[in-house]
Amino acid sequence: MRKLYRKLELIRNPLTSVRKNVNSQSGRVLSDRKWIIPFFASLLVSITLFLSAIFGLFNTPNGGDQLPFDIISFARTEDSSGYFVESDLKKSFNTSGYASMEAPRLAYLISGTKGDSRRMMRTLQAVYHPRNQYVLHLDLEAPPRERLELTNMVKIDPTFREVENVRVMAQSNLVTYKGPTMIACTLQAIAILLKESLDWDWFLNLSASDYPLVTQDDLLHVFSNLSRNLNFIEHTQIAGWKLNSRAKPIIVDPGLYLSKKSDIAWTTQRRSLPTSFKLYTGSAWVALTRTFVEYCIWGWDNLPRTILMYYTNFVSSPEGYFHTVICNTDEFRSTVISHDLHYIAWDTPPKQHPVSLSMKDFDKMVKSNAPFARKFHKNDPVLDKIDKELLGRTGRFAAGAWCIGGSEGGADPCSVRGNDSVFAPGPGAKRLQELLKTLMSEDSRKKQCS
Repeated sequence: MRKLYRKLELIRNPLTSVRKNVNSQSGRVLSDRKWIIPFFASLLVSITLFLSAIFGLFNTPNGGDQLPFDIISFARTEDSSGYFVESDLKKSFNTSGYASMEAPRLAYLISGTKGDSRRMMRTLQAVYHPRNQYVLHLDLEAPPRERLELTNMVKIDPTFREVENVRVMAQSNLVTYKGPTMIACTLQAIAILLKESLDWDWFLNLSASDYPLVTQDDLLHVFSNLSRNLNFIEHTQIAGWKLNSRAKPIIVDPGLYLSKKSDIAWTTQRRSLPTSFKLYTGSAWVALTRTFVEYCIWGWDNLPRTILMYYTNFVSSPEGYFHTVICNTDEFRSTVISHDLHYIAWDTPPKQHPVSLSMKDFDKMVKSNAPFARKFHKNDPVLDKIDKELLGRTGRFAAGAWCIGGSEGGADPCSVRGNDSVFAPGPGAKRLQELLKTLMSEDSRKKQCS
């Protein structure tokens, strides 16, 4: 009977005996597998994260309704230009010149060499305005004592110390006027100005032998009515004797690798003209928009760097680099005004060297309507005449609406600062407006980058 009962049990549940045998052995196997607990723990975490992700798709942080997928974002992925940083940079260059109604701000580089520290300070004070930014560079030819003197003159000035818009470049560079070291110094100054403040509209470069013919109130007032896209850079396509004497020779600037100033070195080799861009030449003194100089620093399409390498061995490269970049770039070619905003008296042909200005040139300077002039001898009497008759300068700075202090007893009215966005334009503003009216005429605009 017992045997019959067992057979009936096996027929009714044939897996019972199998389970007993398996369980008797699997217990020993499972007891050796220590990964079971970590496995289930990780599985639990994975399930939790998965559920959180699922619920996150259907719930906004504010509890509002939202589609599980952003249909618009999928549509945008068809435009591949959004993947590249160059497209964002290029968009920033196409901003409107009237995007800001705020009064403009200028950024100056004032450069000098040995013996120029006090001349630089005089030029700085003549063009100073609290709205602007200033960088001073005294090149490596000047002794350390003179560079320290310039730095101390800036530090002890109470207005400079309060406003903090004047900087002396700590790194002095050896600059050869005809070589690329001048371009390198200018680009470094631009990079410093961009790093310290993006809140300016035009970059202007001056030397210690430059001097203004209008006040900064005149200049800022007139520039308030200009498009912020206009670049003032006197230029012409290189041709004639300059092709052979400047474009084809190969020079080496000793300032790139020596610590003592010397003239450029000429090589016996000559090169052919480039075919991927056209060469332009003109004045080394410019007034360039922040947008354009940003492009020269960033160079998102590599053209500024390519042209910079080409001008490394070019004679008088400061008179061609920015000109060639701007006239070979579609975004900026139409923004060029062919004038350097300077009055310069040249020597007899080929007119390559400016003559020093003096009293006899005063009327010509005024009639030119230019806001700046060069070059001047140190402490030439004509500078005092410009201070008195054109700038209204009685103290440290030229007259401006921001100077609201009293002048009794010889006091400096600019020792007390007022609203720097209020201007008091004078006769200089009218002269500058006349110049710009001529430069903006249709006939003048047709000559840009031609």
